[in-house]
Amino acid sequence: MEVDMLGSALTALGILFDPPRLVFLVLGVAIGLFVGIVPGIGGIVALSILLPFSFDMDPYAALAMMVGVLAVNVTSDSIPAILFGVPGSVGCAATVLDGYPLARKGEAGRAFGAAFGASVLGGLFGALLLGLLVPVLRPIVLLVGSPELLSFCLFGLSLVAVLSGSSPLKGLSAAAMGILLATVGDDPQTGTLRWTFDTLYLWDGLSVVPIALGVFAIPEIADLAITQSTVAKKAMITTKAAQIEGFKDVMKHWFLMCRCSAIGAGLGTVPGMSSSVVDWIAYGHAARTEKGAQETFGRGDIRGVIASEASNNAREGGALVPTVAFGVPGSASQALILGAFLIHGIVPGPEMLTKNLNITYTLVWSIAVANIFGAGICFFFANQLAKLALVRASILVPLIMGITYIGAMEGSKSWGDLYVLLGIGVLAWIMKLLKWPRPPMLLGFILGGLIERYMFISVERYGASWMWRPVVVVMLLLTLYGILSPIIRSFMARGSGGPRLRWSPGNISPDLVFTFLVFLFFAYALWSSRGWEFGARLVPQVIAWSGVVFTVAMLAIGFLFKPVRGDVPADKPKEAFLAFDPRRQQQVDTGHLDLQTDYSSLTKQQFWGRTFAFFAWLLGYLAIAATIGILPGMLVYLIAYMHIQGKESLVTTLKIVVPVWIFVYVLFHLILVQPWPQTLLGDLFPGLRSIFYLNLI
Repeated sequence: MEVDMLGSALTALGILFDPPRLVFLVLGVAIGLFVGIVPGIGGIVALSILLPFSFDMDPYAALAMMVGVLAVNVTSDSIPAILFGVPGSVGCAATVLDGYPLARKGEAGRAFGAAFGASVLGGLFGALLLGLLVPVLRPIVLLVGSPELLSFCLFGLSLVAVLSGSSPLKGLSAAAMGILLATVGDDPQTGTLRWTFDTLYLWDGLSVVPIALGVFAIPEIADLAITQSTVAKKAMITTKAAQIEGFKDVMKHWFLMCRCSAIGAGLGTVPGMSSSVVDWIAYGHAARTEKGAQETFGRGDIRGVIASEASNNAREGGALVPTVAFGVPGSASQALILGAFLIHGIVPGPEMLTKNLNITYTLVWSIAVANIFGAGICFFFANQLAKLALVRASILVPLIMGITYIGAMEGSKSWGDLYVLLGIGVLAWIMKLLKWPRPPMLLGFILGGLIERYMFISVERYGASWMWRPVVVVMLLLTLYGILSPIIRSFMARGSGGPRLRWSPGNISPDLVFTFLVFLFFAYALWSSRGWEFGARLVPQVIAWSGVVFTVAMLAIGFLFKPVRGDVPADKPKEAFLAFDPRRQQQVDTGHLDLQTDYSSLTKQQFWGRTFAFFAWLLGYLAIAATIGILPGMLVYLIAYMHIQGKESLVTTLKIVVPVWIFVYVLFHLILVQPWPQTLLGDLFPGLRSIFYLNLI
């Protein structure tokens, strides 16, 4: 058998390196890298476009091209995550936590080197797993049922404690908010409409794309607009030496890279365990096990970038295991790969390990070679890309927001996506300002649907006995430990040298007011869901009651414990923004993984004036888009913002805006054929919708 496998592997390598097939692989790599850079698109869009073109192609070339797209999409999506704090896809959201702070310090080159190095090595690890362990993993994967998958998801929730730093109660509350948001829509078990408010858009629930962009993109872009600074606070290190330093960091932390690659590849073999979950689990593992991680993760620790990126790319190799061995796609992108199998008459299953072993190893080599090509291309262009972090905010802010609006609409292609983007964006910005951890909310949203689905199946199939299965017992114990241990440590620390037990009117702060509003949110969820059928209200009620407990505990602590305050630093003006709220100045850091921004150079009037202007421009963009269309509105918004708000000359504005807009028009309207939502202008002149090139309204 070993001789057959080795012979098949060598034969597959020769098949792949046939020049025409290699060209198609490189083409897939280029497309995958490109769509990864644009926030919100993701590999699923590129795969769906390429699938029809694969009908008349050679099967090996078609699979190589599609696997090339899939393998490197999660390599390039780290570029916007590091440069701007905007995840190219939900699968690299954890990269933002340390990659963006590194860019703010002027170390984007080093972050790129670490991200690309971890990506290629993680991808090779995943390919190795696929090549060697398919026969071994097959019986193991068959043993994994809904109870085990539920326990994996619950364990993922235990990462909330890690992602919350020194404020686990805030992290748990944020996660509960995310889970409740995930329950919005038509309940799949009972058909109950939950919190749809007679809105058709909400029937299918909220999309993860606008949620992810709202949680991370809006607050970071708001910071750039408010501070009117570049991404980097100092000159960028854009030499090749900086990237080599990042790659050396990967080799220095090789054991961490291997562990996180193993996590990504292993979880990738589990159907339903998407990339949006895997990177958080790997990141949480690193934050728990690496020395000093509790103090440095989320503030620009290169190990956080390595953990996230290694797991992401390794997952793609692992995700092919159930697709190849059982014909069970673990995600929408894997479903398209399965579709390519069927188009070319390839039947997944035992034959892929025997008669069609050449095809299996072609996939293995495609993943390996694609990762090498992809990382090489990214290394080559990283220095040029890093210089974007030195572009003025007056130019960068409208460009990123324009792309973010279009990317957010990849959720359901309707105006509701933009409303969710802005609503969640405002909420996330307030959370950041008050030092509430935001990652737990996104993690809760991602896991919410999975938890509800697996819990319903487990209870219906096994009753209460699902909790006593061996794997489940181990995972539940690890989950309890992960959640309770930081809470206990927090209360012990509070009792020894923390804030003093004393109530005063000064204890009432903006943070406490926000906590009370979150409490009202959970209370409303409890009240409004009380009459639903049992299957529909089970998870919402449990989560809402948990949120009530968490927020009541925080309110009690906030009222009873008077914080120890210090003096405003002598080098800061008395009217500085941080001085007008002295509690904020000395507030204990409630989430060291939250991205911090220093507004101390701004007066109170400057801060609120710029904040109002930024969000007013976003609402203005939405109003213009609703009137004349997303793309025409983007053109008006870019020109107006740069020239009026950014005070750029009209010539400079047009030189930047016109090429960018033409590129977006060609990509989204002519190539992707994006279905644009209807507008007021389209209702007034419906004839324009019959003209393809003008059908933007």
